[in-house]
Amino acid sequence: MPVEMQLSRIIISEIHDQQIIYLSELDGHRQFPIVIGIFEATSIERRIKGIQTPRPLTHDLVVQAIEQMEGELDSVVINDLRDGTYFAELRVRRGGELIAIDARPSDAIAVAVTCDPPLPIFVVEEVLDEASADSA
Repeated sequence: MPVEMQLSRIIISEIHDQQIIYLSELDGHRQFPIVIGIFEATSIERRIKGIQTPRPLTHDLVVQAIEQMEGELDSVVINDLRDGTYFAELRVRRGGELIAIDARPSDAIAVAVTCDPPLPIFVVEEVLDEASADSA
């Protein structure tokens, strides 16, 4: 059963290429970091801070495209961790079907926070156990 998480922290470094986001268990104490790129980090930060842009950014485009094709964004699921790399799915409902779209966790989370209200973020238990152990 996937565990619901929340974005709890964003660390943006001006001197490093890799940025970090932290996910924390919604009803628990486990948390773990995910290293992401600067573009995704700034996109997430803009949404969290409510900063508007004059034109749609990439994650806005994804949300608008799915909605225009009569899809309903459902959730994000981080479903695997292999060789230090996280894997995720962006879940979309369309025509009564739940469609899982392969995505990098950073992009999926950026899409999640672009939605209003933000999409729920889930992590499968095995990934959460491994990630929590690695970050302890």
